[in-house]
This record gives sequence, structure tokens and C-alpha cells, in this order.
Amino acid sequence: MKRLIVFTLTLVMMISMSTTATSSMGKQKPDKKAIVLAVFGTTYPKALQSLLNLKEKMGHAFPGIPVKMAFTSEIIRAKWARRAKDPKWRTVHPEVPEFIYTVRNPLATIANLQDAGYLHIAVQSTHIFAGEEYQNLKSEIEALDAIKTLRNRDKPFKKIILGRPALGVSGDVRPYWADIIAAAEIVKNDTVLARNNKSALVYMGHGNEIFSTSAYVEFEAVLRDANPDLPIFVGTVEGFPGPKRILNGLRNANVKRVTLLPLMVVAGDHAANDMAGDEPDSWKNMFEKAGIEVLPVLRGLGELDGWADLYVRHLKEAMADNGF
Repeated sequence: MKRLIVFTLTLVMMISMSTTATSSMGKQKPDKKAIVLAVFGTTYPKALQSLLNLKEKMGHAFPGIPVKMAFTSEIIRAKWARRAKDPKWRTVHPEVPEFIYTVRNPLATIANLQDAGYLHIAVQSTHIFAGEEYQNLKSEIEALDAIKTLRNRDKPFKKIILGRPALGVSGDVRPYWADIIAAAEIVKNDTVLARNNKSALVYMGHGNEIFSTSAYVEFEAVLRDANPDLPIFVGTVEGFPGPKRILNGLRNANVKRVTLLPLMVVAGDHAANDMAGDEPDSWKNMFEKAGIEVLPVLRGLGELDGWADLYVRHLKEAMADNGF
């Protein structure tokens, strides 16, 4: 009788353990997801507002998913690291969030997330167009996603994806011209400002000397088609069309006054110096020497909620396209 009781109790315990194990297997922990916002960066405290706005928008759009910022510029990261060790500088600039001092590059940021158990990572590019920096970032993300291991369970990532830049990318998945039209709609208040100033509207983009900057030219065309009564020009610091071509266009259109804005996410060094600075080769000085009055506006596109929403939409679409 005792043996029967012991056998029965043992059997009950085994069934209970089996049921618990099965239940545990059926309730696997959900995959941890994270978002990396890849930006060039800025050393200007005031210009950080553009980046913080982008980060805040991402956080609201994806509640419960951590959003990490990464700076692609080594020079900018190094400068913030030096400032982190300067108590005087930090005291003078209490508005700078603590995390800015330790922002890493995209690869290091992704590695830290992976080490913390985040195996689904969505990276959003904040570049304006698919130039050199975007292509470098794209290559890194594709390489990480392509890592093969002997067992699938040992792969460092289950999925890692990249959202396209503001003016889109070539291909048949998401038509780039639709992104250009959407971007032009977002800056329509700039055309209102130019009209109020009784001036032409000029944008300074960063551009690139390696990849075609035709996206800027198409962006200009869309703006002009929507505003046939307003002279609009889009130029670049690097590549085509450069400032001399913009100046020739202003002369040919007999323009005497321009509203000048950066076509960049942040109004940082390029905006303060190359565009509106006192250097002889700044756009402002070049135009003024030609007898054109210049009204510079130091505003980064990231400050516009609509522009931040554009990146949010691109990331959502990248998630949908890649089964994220």
C-alpha cells in the first residue's frame, strides 16, 4: 500500500512538473525591441533642440520601445566627451541633457543594445538624402543583419532594419518622388515667410561630392511648381548645385533680397558659418557682395514637427516592409 501511495505521489509530481514546463514554454518572453536614431550630430547646444525633438517624436510614436541616439561624426562625439570632463562648461550649459555627453556611434550603440538583450533593432536615418553617409550606414546595417551562425538561436540579431532618409531612396518599394512631395509640403511656411519678406527663398543643403545630389534639384522643382510666383533656389555646400550657380540664378532673376535657410536637420556649424557667417566665402557674404540683401534664418528642419513626423513615418513603413 505504501509503495502505491509513493508511486501515485511521484506520478502526480511528474505530471505537475511537465505541465509547468509546457506552460513556461508556451509563455515565452516577448522579443525586446529598440530604436536607434542615427544623426550626424552637432556641437551647438542651441541646435540640439532639433535632435531632441526628433527623439521625443520617436518616443511618442513607439511607446514602450527605448529610443537611443547615435552620432555618426567622430569629431562631434570627441568634442562632447571633452566637454563632459569640463565642469565649468557643464555649469554654463545646464540645458544640455546628460546623455549627449556619452552618445556613441551607430555601431557601438547597436552593440550595447544587443548586449542588453535587444535583438530586434530599428535604425532610422535622419539624413536628408541618400548620399555618402546614408550609404555607409546602410552598408553597416545590412552587414549586421546578414551575419550567419551555425544555429539560428546564436544569431546576434533576429532583425535589424534601416528607415530611409527624408527625400527617399531609389527603388520600387517606396517611390522617392512621393517623399520629396511630402517634404516640400512640410516647409510650406517658409514660402509664406519669403513672401512676407518680399524676397526669394534660398535653401542651403549639405550635398555630396561622390553621390548625385539630384534629389535637391527635384526638391527645388517641386517647390517651384507649387509656388510659380516665388523665386526658389536649393543649393549645396558640396556637389551640385553650388553657391556660385545659385548666385547666377538670383542675378538672372533680378532678385534683390533673399530669405536664406539651411536645408539641414540642425542649424549647426554649416548654418552658422558656411551659410550666415562673417567669412568671405559664406553664402551670406557672397550674395551681399553681389548687391543682394540677405535675411538668414538659423532653424534646423528637426525643429519642425512635420519633419520629425516624416522620419517616424519612414521608420513605420520600414518596419512594415521588413516584418519587424
